[in-house]
Amino acid sequence: MARRRRPAPKVFFPWERRRGVLGALGRARLRLGVGVAVLLALALALRSREEHAASVRATRAQITNATRQVSSYRADHGGKCPELLADLVKQGYARDVPIDAWGKPLRLTCPGRRDPLGFDVSSDGPDGTPGGLDRVE
Repeated sequence: MARRRRPAPKVFFPWERRRGVLGALGRARLRLGVGVAVLLALALALRSREEHAASVRATRAQITNATRQVSSYRADHGGKCPELLADLVKQGYARDVPIDAWGKPLRLTCPGRRDPLGFDVSSDGPDGTPGGLDRVE
């Protein structure tokens, strides 16, 4: 008596299985979802970067205004620097104490680090650490 051969079992890996139209649509939706998520993450990263750059530009504008106000104060007071930037408000050189884009007051250094006969106006930056790596001058 001859033995019958058993048919070889059909083993398919998930990517080999034919899924028809619904399976193809599922994979297409997955690719679309991943693509949308990547684009959204990229847009958020670019927006964050641009917001930081805009804050730095606004802070530099405030520093320029404060520098002009301190220069006017020094011209009227024989080259003497104000003790604080709040003195500019008291003397009428500014409406209010100049602040950076992150809501912190600007820092006045007199005599300046760059020019010992002048002054420096700077911001501590987003983290607020005096003299930190992200300061704006």
